[in-house]
Amino acid sequence: MTDVVLPCLNEAPALPRLLTRLPAGYRAIVADNGSTDGSAEVARAHGAEVVSVAQPGYGAAVHAGILAADPADGVVCVLDADGSFDPADLPRLADPVRRGAAEMVVGRRRPTTRRAWPVHARLGNAVLSHRLRRTTGLDVHDIGPIRAARRSELLALGLRDRRFGYPLELLIAAGRAGWRVVEIDVAYHPRAAGTRSKVSGTVRGTARAIRDMSAVLAR
Repeated sequence: MTDVVLPCLNEAPALPRLLTRLPAGYRAIVADNGSTDGSAEVARAHGAEVVSVAQPGYGAAVHAGILAADPADGVVCVLDADGSFDPADLPRLADPVRRGAAEMVVGRRRPTTRRAWPVHARLGNAVLSHRLRRTTGLDVHDIGPIRAARRSELLALGLRDRRFGYPLELLIAAGRAGWRVVEIDVAYHPRAAGTRSKVSGTVRGTARAIRDMSAVLAR
């Protein structure tokens, strides 16, 4: 059974469809980061394990979910809980890691509509990705929120960021550790109705994420 960590903050409208579409052999761990809309209850009602994460921040939620994952399978996936990704893509990310063809596979978002990925967020991602390529030499073009790697190896990296800088710190640490990081295209859909992005939903949210990630690059 492969665990799928879903960092979650007020994503109740997206969870039913998302959780019922997980491929066979994949188990959801919803890392609830202080939701006030009943996300935890919805997740449990649809068979997910729920981990309550008191420390605010995307990185805090992901880290707690990885700690809760079963080490028996070894591979763990991370997927946003907002309905913007199709869980059917998860085996495409997990299988190369399981075969030993890569230490980590990350999804490069390919928006299905213009509204799936606002221009300000796409531009910020492109700038950070360019700096990442120059810093690490990794051939990646997206600080993507969907990925797969081995649980033990993720924890061994000793990542410290618990906010929006976590995905960037992960890629930098992977590059320094000599990981083979493979990027594959994944469809990126508009978020589920009734949910709102904490990053791309507003220019302020994107600026905050860029600030957190820039701090990681400056270390």
